[in-house]
Amino acid sequence: MNVTVTGTSLLDWSGDGLAIALFEGAELSGDVAALDQKLSGAIAELIAEVEFKGKSGNTASTRIAGSSIRKILLVGLGNPDDLKLEKLRQAAASVAKLAKRERCKTLALSFPTVEDAAATTQAIVEGLELALYKDVRFKSEPDQNGKIESVELLGLAGQEAAIQTARQICSGVFLARELVAAPANYVTPITMAETALAIANEHGLEIQILEKEDCEKLGMGAFLGVAQASDLPPKFIHLTYKPQGTPRRKLAIIGKGLTFDSGGLNIKGAGSGIEMMKTDMGGAGATLGAAKAIAQLKPDVEVHFITAVTENMISGRAIHPGDILTASNGKTIEINNTDAEGRLTLADALVYTEKLEVDAIVDLATLTGACVIALGDNIAGLWSPNDELADQLLKASGESGEKLWRMPMEEKYFESMKSGIADMKNTGARAGGAISAAIFLKQFVKDTPWAHLDVAGPVWADKENGYNGAGATGYGVRLLVDWVMS
Repeated sequence: MNVTVTGTSLLDWSGDGLAIALFEGAELSGDVAALDQKLSGAIAELIAEVEFKGKSGNTASTRIAGSSIRKILLVGLGNPDDLKLEKLRQAAASVAKLAKRERCKTLALSFPTVEDAAATTQAIVEGLELALYKDVRFKSEPDQNGKIESVELLGLAGQEAAIQTARQICSGVFLARELVAAPANYVTPITMAETALAIANEHGLEIQILEKEDCEKLGMGAFLGVAQASDLPPKFIHLTYKPQGTPRRKLAIIGKGLTFDSGGLNIKGAGSGIEMMKTDMGGAGATLGAAKAIAQLKPDVEVHFITAVTENMISGRAIHPGDILTASNGKTIEINNTDAEGRLTLADALVYTEKLEVDAIVDLATLTGACVIALGDNIAGLWSPNDELADQLLKASGESGEKLWRMPMEEKYFESMKSGIADMKNTGARAGGAISAAIFLKQFVKDTPWAHLDVAGPVWADKENGYNGAGATGYGVRLLVDWVMS
């Protein structure tokens, strides 16, 4: 799909589909009113016929006879006082899906400006690209019907750079979607390492991949304890983006990388969704997706992308409930549930990352079902003892549209993880399980500002939701990119 920006007025455009965004109330004014008059009142007639109110997400379309415009598409923006970039993304996504159904090969969008022309252009292109993405890798006969060939953004001439920015960010989202969506016989620790190597080679990043022996030398007993039952070797991946000149900040992003989670000897039972445990590397997928995007955007910030990748499997080598593992900071962990494995891999990743002396660390992980119960499928949980870092991430959430909700760091909950024979257990009480998981991770960060994102809900959509189709969403990439860039 070719996307261009132009100064062409909607009065002069011709093609298959002209999409016009209207606020709540759907009043026609300015060029839209003039176009309606030119089209003999066709727009006003459409609004009246379908009772189009201009509410956010509403769409309508009609065929125009005897005109250089084949179809008019309307999309609602809701209350003008509530207009933000995310509303433009969602509206662009609605238009993209409607235009595809209406078989519009050529499409133009006439949208209002939010913040500035560059931000408006980027948001619209993100909405279009994300909504039209379709993963057909595993289809023998993919459906190519309704393909949009070209899109013009009217009134946004000169914003070609914003189109490029949007596409670079979306390329990272698409990588994350493809990694999370692919089954565990396609995405393994080995292929994750190969993907990281490909990103490094294509975009000039530094890369270090620690093998099992390297991790043993670093004392990563928690990570390796999870990995020991799998027939596939674990991979500890460390990608580094460095800008030209002195970096303004040094940041680190850690993603949980379980390419499949059987639950270990505490095996996931019937109805547990075990067939979806290919998604348990959603944090790692977002981390690699962010690496791909940031390497292209080239901010003046040094960023480390880290993930400890393995499977959690069952074999004669599997860790037992009751075993004690020693993490790389010397802390001992009594395993009271082998299905709480992600926090064990993150523990050693956090210790490793803090030694890099970065200014802030953010980890993201499909860590707990408890967070999904608390916040549902659209919102990730945010835990941090550092208010400044939490505020930065919440701001990035607002800009990117990837939702976060700050949760409490209730230190008292650590009491339920105390062990009589080790420093701690790997799980606490059932109540407040997402909170106690965050408190567990906190034991492996000393002084660096740190935040934990539990993304178990939003990495996957069971049905189409805005610009996310059913399946992997690529959640976290745009949020992380916005945090790094700002």
